[in-house]
Amino acid sequence: SSDLGKDAVTGPAYMVLAGLPLPLAVPFGYFPFSEKYSSGIIFPTFGDDYNRGYYLSNGGYYFAISQNMDLALTGEIYTLGSWGLRAQSSYLKRYKYSGNFNISYLKTITGDKGMPDYSKSTNFQVLWSHSQDSKANPNMSLSASVNFTTSGYTRNDLNSYYSNAFTENTKSSTVNMTYRFPNSKWSLSTTANVSQRSQDSTLAVSFPNVTITMSQLYPFKRKRAVGDEKWYEKIKISYSGQFNNSLTAKQDEFFKKSLIKDWRNGMKHSVPVSATFNVFKYINITPSINLTDRMYTTKVRREWDPIAGNEKLDTTYSFYNVWDFSGSVSFDTKVYGFFQPLPFLGNKVKMIRHVITPTISFTGSPDFASPFFGYYGSYEYNDSQGRLQKKEYSMFPNSLFGVPGRGKTGSISFSLANNLEMKVRDDNDSIGERKISLIENLTLSQSYNFAADSMRWSNLNTSVMLRLMKNFNLNLSATWDVYTYALNSSGNPVRVNKLRLSEGKGWGKLMSTGTSFSYTFNNDTFKKWFGGGDDKDKEKKNTDNNTPDTPIDDDMSPQQGGPRRTNNKKNGIQIGENGYMAWNVPWNLTFNYSVNYGYGDFDYKKLEYKGKITQNLSVSGNIRPTSNWNFGFSASYNFDRHKIAYMNCNISRDMHCFTMRASFVPVGPYKSYNFHISVKSSLLADLKYDKRSSMSNGVRW
Repeated sequence: SSDLGKDAVTGPAYMVLAGLPLPLAVPFGYFPFSEKYSSGIIFPTFGDDYNRGYYLSNGGYYFAISQNMDLALTGEIYTLGSWGLRAQSSYLKRYKYSGNFNISYLKTITGDKGMPDYSKSTNFQVLWSHSQDSKANPNMSLSASVNFTTSGYTRNDLNSYYSNAFTENTKSSTVNMTYRFPNSKWSLSTTANVSQRSQDSTLAVSFPNVTITMSQLYPFKRKRAVGDEKWYEKIKISYSGQFNNSLTAKQDEFFKKSLIKDWRNGMKHSVPVSATFNVFKYINITPSINLTDRMYTTKVRREWDPIAGNEKLDTTYSFYNVWDFSGSVSFDTKVYGFFQPLPFLGNKVKMIRHVITPTISFTGSPDFASPFFGYYGSYEYNDSQGRLQKKEYSMFPNSLFGVPGRGKTGSISFSLANNLEMKVRDDNDSIGERKISLIENLTLSQSYNFAADSMRWSNLNTSVMLRLMKNFNLNLSATWDVYTYALNSSGNPVRVNKLRLSEGKGWGKLMSTGTSFSYTFNNDTFKKWFGGGDDKDKEKKNTDNNTPDTPIDDDMSPQQGGPRRTNNKKNGIQIGENGYMAWNVPWNLTFNYSVNYGYGDFDYKKLEYKGKITQNLSVSGNIRPTSNWNFGFSASYNFDRHKIAYMNCNISRDMHCFTMRASFVPVGPYKSYNFHISVKSSLLADLKYDKRSSMSNGVRW
């Protein structure tokens, strides 16, 4: 070797794998050392793909730009013409910001030119993550999470086969900047959102979105109050303003759309005014007024062309205000009920408490479809049978923030929230008792519209939350249909103005409900369930036993009468309390399950909708049978087809100086595998071997 810390040179060397010499050798080795960041060549990976031929991938050059930023330019090339480029960079400035970006470009060519199976496609991916340190600026924050991918990228990127991104149908990107004005209630936020749907190559872009808000304030409150608070001092007001600009279109048509004619844009101003008063000591009254103003740039008028026999549109571009308002008043209180069980039922239960929170609200607004407001229009035409018909329409179709509804509103809403708790005796508790939640929350809500000419009752909405276990709550929401159905002149089912209660079918029929939950099992799960205690208790117990008066010798045996520690090691093997090798296999298994119930097919005999259940299940797990082996998998199950929809498995082995990984998709149309073995040392990272298959290799398991 030369000067210390600069470089090193070795003589001949050969590879030994798990104690087995291999016929792979090098005549000499040269290892440059440097205390500074340095640029260098990234050695590519060699492999073959059934569709694209032999390839070199992930090879290129690494640029050590500075201590705050780097850049890696890599590429891939295939013998049948496909190629790709990638740029990756990470940046960091302490107490300021940090982030990374990844830009990939793929040109994929499959088949022979001039043949029916020949295809050429271009795809790219942009990944960017940025976060600002809170110390950089207390009034402004900037964050970004960008995942923009063309629809065919994951199907042509070999690395995507063995990641969860392969099964994602939607991808979203968000860039947000928020500024809070110092010593003020005002704040400004601007965002850019992009949502992609891979199934049909649809892009939904919303940019720019600007929101300005004023937090709640009391404009009539005295700065120096003398005496009791006046009623008008309880009035509070806030403000929210939005400007949005959005477009939803197919990926290949997106840049062909007109900014004026196709993009949807508008502004919206919301000013809620409210106050809360207490009457009769137990009842809270909250009157409120909500003012909303929408600003649009297009207006569409329609008329009937009797000569052409169709509808004509006249679109004008100007500045239009669409405003509305509504008023409401609500009453709420709390009612407490206590029940003490009878003595012959035992003295374990001390008391049961039931808390009822009823709320009644009145809401009203005028008919904004009247000609006075000018939001709706109408025209007359003769139908195919010569009868005169009248059609009403909105002059702001597909508007970003909608238009006020038709008809007067005057409704009353009812809501009833319930909480049920039980107090029981517990000798293990410090106060000798503890509370058990029987029903954390059970809420029922419904409304009645006085101004409607029919269907005045709304659906009944219910929600319940049960605290089943210490760390597990069951949340369930449901909607109940209160009206019956009949067949129209065309034989199709329609909702009619007849309550189910009047037909003897009960108050409501379950219309939709659903819930989802996830749980992770691991080594400590069953110990906690069946009284094994947790790790903290064990650590505390061990600490208490290891007092200074009891010396501990790691080599003491049970015959010597000394304590036996579970972390004793002999020849690299961990010894348990009984003197045998300790068996410790870390593992975890996570279940994610969701079930939803809704209306399905219509039963024409019973004039009722049949129920339909939709289920989703995904499972992922990991196990380490030894300190060197690791097995993991993730899978999703399709309940409609009764088979596994997708599965990804991975195996890794730590071989001291080497590491080996294998990933494979055993089922489905993307069945494939990936094998990798390399030297662990970063200096010898280019000594590696990769073997891949494509989804069309015809791999048989």
